[in-house]
Amino acid sequence: MGKKVLIIIPSYNGTGFLPDCLSSLSKITYPKDQYEILVVDDVSTDNSVEYIKNNWAEIKLIVNEKNLGFAKVNNIGLQYAIDNNFDYAYLLNQDTVVEPDFLDQAIAISEVDEKIGAVQSKLLLYHDQGKINSIGNEIHYLGFAFAGGYLSPNAELETREITYPSGACVLLKVKALKTVGLFNPDFFMYHEDTDLGWRLWLSDFKVLLAPKSVVYHKYEFSRSIKKYYYMERNRYLVLLQNYKIATLFLIFPAACIMDVAMFFYSFITGWWRQELLVYRYFFLPKTWAKILKTRRLVQKKRKVSDKEIIKRFVGKIDFQDIQNPLLKYIANPIFNLYWQIIKKIIWW
Repeated sequence: MGKKVLIIIPSYNGTGFLPDCLSSLSKITYPKDQYEILVVDDVSTDNSVEYIKNNWAEIKLIVNEKNLGFAKVNNIGLQYAIDNNFDYAYLLNQDTVVEPDFLDQAIAISEVDEKIGAVQSKLLLYHDQGKINSIGNEIHYLGFAFAGGYLSPNAELETREITYPSGACVLLKVKALKTVGLFNPDFFMYHEDTDLGWRLWLSDFKVLLAPKSVVYHKYEFSRSIKKYYYMERNRYLVLLQNYKIATLFLIFPAACIMDVAMFFYSFITGWWRQELLVYRYFFLPKTWAKILKTRRLVQKKRKVSDKEIIKRFVGKIDFQDIQNPLLKYIANPIFNLYWQIIKKIIWW
């Protein structure tokens, strides 16, 4: 195909994952002279750096001097791809295993249209390969984000547009990154892929699923939910930076009700300290200075209206691992009804 690809693996204490991940990459069918693997280590305290140096000398390794978080670590790799004239960057989690043709299949889809900015592989659960981890992720209009198709049976799928790609296995066109920018470094971790996918659509790029590009993920939801502070804080950042002002006003009543519900829910779950830290973050003047600066940059690049963008958003949170009666029978019906009403008002 003649397209140069940089495979970027952000790594943190990866000795339990890297052997399987890198071994699977050693068997891929994409031409060896057309791709490079870059591991960016985020100050691991195990021997993962030594493992790579001793066993994978052909892999480029960057070792950070301090912990930067998922967003900045990936940005190091993405900037390397830009600076070294790669056509594509493929972001791959360290806890994944790939099929040999995963890269060929993803690039084949991306090359169909220059407007395609990102292509996600079909992400299956490693320990239950008959089940889906993600076939394209969903955005709730209040900023919650979750894996689409999670725990559904694996099946043959067609190539289709998706709301945003999982950062665990996504092919990004460098040309698109030069237009929309990289991950927002303020996110540290979580929702950075939500934000990037949203910005790609805003800049009139397409985001697609490549169903024949298959990656397996050693996914554990419990490992993610412990990062409650970043998940809750960053969903607000995504909204404040990407919606038009008029849309923010329309969702404000629902956001307030959800905020109260999340506050009380945080006491039930024991996350109330993290919830208070989120409030503290948004009371700082420097926070709003950053938000306004980022917002101006995003809106300046906007080519697509909120009316078109929100067609991709959902009014229900439909994720297997957080199902409970309050969500199913009270929260989802109420917030979905509100969404069905207000989205008809949005003409801008």
